Amino acid sequence: MIREVFMPALSSTMTEGKIVSWVKAPGDKIEKGETVVIVESDKADMDVESFHEGILAAIVVEAGGTAPVGEAIALLAETEAEIEAAQQQAAAKAGAAGGDDAAAPAAVAAAPAPAAQNGAAAGSSRSDRVIISPRARKLAKELKVDLTTLQGSGPHGRVVAQDVELAAGKTPTPAAPVAAAPAPAAPITPAPSAPPAPSAAPLGQVVSFNTLQQAVVRNMSASLTVPTFHVGYTITTDNLDALYKQIKSKGVTMTGLLAKAVAVTLQKHPLLNAGYTDEGIQYRAGINIAVAVAMEGGGLITPVLKSADQSDIYSLSRTWRDLVERSRSKQLQPDEYNSGSFTLSNLGMFGVDRFDAILPPGQGSILAIGASRPTVVATADGLMGVKRQMQVNITCDHRIIYGADAAAFLKDLADVIENKPQSLTL
Repeated sequence: MIREVFMPALSSTMTEGKIVSWVKAPGDKIEKGETVVIVESDKADMDVESFHEGILAAIVVEAGGTAPVGEAIALLAETEAEIEAAQQQAAAKAGAAGGDDAAAPAAVAAAPAPAAQNGAAAGSSRSDRVIISPRARKLAKELKVDLTTLQGSGPHGRVVAQDVELAAGKTPTPAAPVAAAPAPAAPITPAPSAPPAPSAAPLGQVVSFNTLQQAVVRNMSASLTVPTFHVGYTITTDNLDALYKQIKSKGVTMTGLLAKAVAVTLQKHPLLNAGYTDEGIQYRAGINIAVAVAMEGGGLITPVLKSADQSDIYSLSRTWRDLVERSRSKQLQPDEYNSGSFTLSNLGMFGVDRFDAILPPGQGSILAIGASRPTVVATADGLMGVKRQMQVNITCDHRIIYGADAAAFLKDLADVIENKPQSLTL
């Protein structure tokens, strides 16, 4: 029996996927649970594993190609005798999709192999599999290195190309240096990740959207159908800045402090943490703070600090650093970037005074945070003084949240930041 390997839905919002690389080649025998292909979903690279045994007879969509969810990307044969028929079937599929000039899918004669059971592939997020970069997988295949014997030196034990080269007795190729995040100009606006480096624009050309940018386009277009409103508030940050200076040596980030302050305030304002449904208001069971991060090459991702109100500031900051690190290498699981109930967007790192953010799909609110700047203000005793202040603007879904609700939330958030920042460390 010939079975089709379909493009899996790796997230609830995924409509198509891009083939990053094929781990298996035509003619290779596939074991149950073995990784067959690496697929780029909306915002992450994920392994696609086989449910059963079989023989990879032909590849329909080559590396670099894209396919809608549910479309065949390869054919799996049950026996060697079916390989030729599968190759012909794959060629017919490629011809139907790309016309007479379409290239035939990759196929090679299979080496003798024992009969295998029916096979099909599906997305997997198993935590017990070998975590390895696509380049390292390809290199391991070329150098015939057994991946199960390697100890990864990358983030979270991820096997990288240098590990494979060392195992093969070769001098490792130096990895490209990672640009460090620039130091913030003011304590209140540290960059959660390095700002995207400017690149030479291909003037006069049309550059296709990558998978991540396409996801952003779909989400933003959907957001514009929601009736929203904006409310601004000025918050004095002197006390929060002083607290940050005291505890930053313990690994605390300003992003963690801001997320914690918002989460604690949301405990008193569950409506701001809710979402709209056709049946009514969906109140969330937990407070999950998503934080927008710009990605290299275009697009953005929103790593989520789950149950931020329940985590201490030290754990929250460690979690944030881990999320940002893995988001850069596209190793986040879908639930780690699409489960937010309230979003923060901080452009203060660029010196932006104020801005309005677009509401993410499914959420009721997003808070835009500007830079904290020294400002001349009138003090309580009628004199003039200098205080550090930042402007925040909240965007809300007007179907479930009204102006008074947003104003009350911002007032309480300002009270936490201005008068009770020490409570964030409890």
